[in-house]
Amino acid sequence: MDDDEFVPRAAPGLPRPLEALSVADLEAYREALEREIERVRAELARRQSVRGAAEALFRPPSGERR
Repeated sequence: MDDDEFVPRAAPGLPRPLEALSVADLEAYREALEREIERVRAELARRQSVRGAAEALFRPPSGERR
């Protein structure tokens, strides 16, 4: 097993150097990041919903002992 498998990798282009960006570019970059955050939140919510449904499917009925 390769130890590199467990090293978290930075997302491509993140963090982006900010010093050379204009105010308008910084605002556009922030807006793009906020849209990406919303996209990630939506995907997390979808996956948590699927997981909850799967857990409910495999949960023993109420009152039943394992």
